[in-house]
Amino acid sequence: MAVGAGFLVLALAAPSVLLTARPAIALSEIKHDDVQVPGKRQQMGPEAPKPGAVPLPDPIQTTPPANRTTPPGQDEPEQVEPAKPGEGSGNLARPQIDPTGSLPPVQYDLAKLPEPVRRMRDLIVEACKTGDIEKLRPLIGIGDSLTQLSLTDIEGDPIAFLKGLSGDTEGQEILAILQEVLDAGYVQLDPGTPQELYVWPYFFAYPLAKLDAKQRVELFKIVTAGDYEDMKQYGTYIFYRVGITPQGRWTFFVAGD
Repeated sequence: MAVGAGFLVLALAAPSVLLTARPAIALSEIKHDDVQVPGKRQQMGPEAPKPGAVPLPDPIQTTPPANRTTPPGQDEPEQVEPAKPGEGSGNLARPQIDPTGSLPPVQYDLAKLPEPVRRMRDLIVEACKTGDIEKLRPLIGIGDSLTQLSLTDIEGDPIAFLKGLSGDTEGQEILAILQEVLDAGYVQLDPGTPQELYVWPYFFAYPLAKLDAKQRVELFKIVTAGDYEDMKQYGTYIFYRVGITPQGRWTFFVAGD
């Protein structure tokens, strides 16, 4: 399912012309408070950055190397906990791409997923197919295990928040997007580390400039060519993505940079 042009803003923008035959919402039509839409006027304070000048997120924090030594007379450096989804500038839900680094292999075979990951992915897809967004509630969790649904804090009921992102009143459009994302290829990030994660779609881990023709066709199943051109300003895919830990915890479903 394709989605329309532009990035996410908190208020719904006017519907735009779609490039696919199937009904879908534009990025600019989903309410979100974390993405500035390039080329569109925004209400900004005097100190607010201009669209197109949004800095890339900071790299993920990691623990100091095990073989690092401390010079005599100096205190041992404080050990830094690995960043968790939703915490600080090391937010794992944000794209963290080294344009010169090696790219993780793209996977399509769900049988290669760890059983807890495959089970959570299947449960989410089955919930989406029912058309009842309430079916996501037990999968989203509560408290510290709550799935991250925004790059900024949200207030109130998470299901109500998801409905507010959808172009319809029942949340079925956002369910369609979630299902489409999970039908795409995926990547395994940071294997063997505390940050290990399985992420859909794989574009999250790929610089847009390195996508080949076949991969761009797969990208256009989720976003339009107009969205693709807008995303080039950021150099990476910043539409909806899903992260699941090897233990089967659904860590995030967010959009934005």
